[in-house]
Amino acid sequence: MTHTNPEFQPASLDAWAKAAAKSAPGGDVDALNWLTPDGISVKPLYTAEDTKNLPYANTLPGFEPYLRGPQATMYAVRPWTIRQYAGFSTAEESNAFYRKALAAGGQGVSVAFDLATHRGYDSDHPRVTGDVGKAGVAIDSVEDMKILFDQIPLDKVSVSMTMNGAVLPVLAGYVVAAEEQGVSQDKLSGTIQNDILKEFMVRNTYIYPPEPSMKIIGDIIEYTAKHMPKFNSISISGYHMQEAGANQALELAFTLADGKEYVKTAIAKGMDVDGFAGRLSFFWAIGMNFYLEVAKMRAARLLWCRIMKGFNAKSPKSLMLRTHCQTSGWSLTEQDPYNNVVRTTIEAMAAVFGGTQSLHTNSFDEAIALPTEFSSRIARNTQLIIQEETHITNVIDPWAGSYMMEKLTQDMADAAWAIIEEVEAMGGMTKAVDSGWAKLKIEAAAAEKQARIDSGKDVIVGVNKYKLKTEDAIDARDIDNVAVRDSQIARLNAIKQQRDAARVQQALQAIEEAAASGNGNLLDLSIKAVRARATVGEISDAMEKSFGRHRADTQKVTGVYAAAFDTDTTAGDTMDYWNALKAEIEEFATAQGRRPRVMISKLGQDGHDRGAKVVATAFADLGFDVDMGPLFQTPEECARQAIENDVHAVGVSTLAAGHKTLVPAIIAELRKQGADDIIVFVGGVVPRQDYDFLYQAGVKGIYGPGTPIPVSARDVLAQIKKALSH
Repeated sequence: MTHTNPEFQPASLDAWAKAAAKSAPGGDVDALNWLTPDGISVKPLYTAEDTKNLPYANTLPGFEPYLRGPQATMYAVRPWTIRQYAGFSTAEESNAFYRKALAAGGQGVSVAFDLATHRGYDSDHPRVTGDVGKAGVAIDSVEDMKILFDQIPLDKVSVSMTMNGAVLPVLAGYVVAAEEQGVSQDKLSGTIQNDILKEFMVRNTYIYPPEPSMKIIGDIIEYTAKHMPKFNSISISGYHMQEAGANQALELAFTLADGKEYVKTAIAKGMDVDGFAGRLSFFWAIGMNFYLEVAKMRAARLLWCRIMKGFNAKSPKSLMLRTHCQTSGWSLTEQDPYNNVVRTTIEAMAAVFGGTQSLHTNSFDEAIALPTEFSSRIARNTQLIIQEETHITNVIDPWAGSYMMEKLTQDMADAAWAIIEEVEAMGGMTKAVDSGWAKLKIEAAAAEKQARIDSGKDVIVGVNKYKLKTEDAIDARDIDNVAVRDSQIARLNAIKQQRDAARVQQALQAIEEAAASGNGNLLDLSIKAVRARATVGEISDAMEKSFGRHRADTQKVTGVYAAAFDTDTTAGDTMDYWNALKAEIEEFATAQGRRPRVMISKLGQDGHDRGAKVVATAFADLGFDVDMGPLFQTPEECARQAIENDVHAVGVSTLAAGHKTLVPAIIAELRKQGADDIIVFVGGVVPRQDYDFLYQAGVKGIYGPGTPIPVSARDVLAQIKKALSH
């Protein structure tokens, strides 16, 4: 029986506005609107008026435009796949971790490779002494790959591999390892990231320039469509864009524009769009803007369907966007790190409400060091609890019909589409990336975000508000990089002694000739070379002879940090600190006859340069003269540039755990070259247990995640003054 109340009369929107004005700042209800970093105005109240003209608000899951999900039943029948992205040290160590994770409820393996492997270097290369086994697992040959997947049935367990630069030898190694396990290519399931365009924008683990890199992608899509029908040939990634500073609209637009470019590349090879598009997948970052993340994923499916219809795709599998998600690493804090468990849970729920097909949840200690087994278990159990205990999976797209979410989804789609049209007007994403425009857009967003945090406009609990007086020590995983490298070199030497050298040389020559001529499929040739026991470095070098190795420009944005910091909404004491520091720098310049000069550097193969670029921008806006070292410098190269540029200080930005090897090396090199008056400071992810080691090595300042840049800048200035006084 339905009960009605004849006395009930719905209030009008005007009546609500009058009531709300009584408590709104200055009586202005519009002041309650939240202007997102994407430029979208989010109102405090939505009604049916906001959705009455939306064209897609009443669609259904499993049907065009797939806004509500790619499958009709979604999690009600099959929940998302729980993945654990991990890799560290040796193949043996990583294999043991994967097997434990699978036994404890993990449903797929996601492999993190070390930076030497990403950049196509074998572990014995002189440029990678500080990187082997540090931020991922070291893989030099198929023998390492066989150990990595030992006792993991590759016909039953899907494997996701985050690899872009050295994608050919790594994917070939996986295929051959499976063959030698008795699993044919047609039974392999999983994903290879294979998304090189975003590497030129943000992550920087590229090897070759954009044009030959696109040829590699086309070859992989072609080969896998023919021989590996269950395997996703590319995972088009926005994750690293958001981690580098992009807001949700930029991440969405640039990622879909990348996808559009890859589809063009495959079609240009003569492939039918419906023959490969069903194996394309996407990869999003999920940060702390909860509503925006849900809207972003719903809007992504809507826009991808629109894009694929533009290519005359007919198959539903070509039109539907399928995605993997990972909770944000950047949102994790070194300070009060157990708060990160809560952050990751909120982000995981946003991914689930957005309709992800698989998910990795980050461990709470990843702003400190590589995750431990303890922290990884909490991260994995976060997903198991959401899946098994909450009943969230029983309802398909529970946000559907929400006035706010439907309007926000359309606003997000419109904001992203405007950027995609801007990219198309430039000639497509390859040209937008090659020009540096896309990278600078992301770096400007990153600098603006950092300024909002440092000025207190954006609250980070435990960092710029509700801070602990003392921090509890957290156990952190430490990798003995020297021991890992020694064991890898020993295995490399053994392989080279046992293989048929003439057969290897013939296979490498075939790759070199195909790279030079453009004929032949490079993945097919790489698989043949791996069967002969050619190494990752040898296969990469064979292509480099024709393709060359890409060198990035070291542009930086200016004025963005100061503009976001220097506003009426910045707290008075914070602005006083900022202005006093600028005055102090001016006084230094007057007294010394020049401004304090710093060089911001990235040592080794760590290409994650968000922190370095933001620090460079902020220091410049404060009045420092700032030089940017090129990516992938050795300590010797960095010291030489610092001396030639006559800097007062070198700042080393580190994220990939190579600090205990590379930072002492730069200090020793400066001393060796007679420049021990140049001070060295360090910023980034450094476990507190390593601080004393670095101070004893000669470091003058260490600034972990969450350190306000003006605070670090004032300390660096003080250290420079102290050095000059001696």
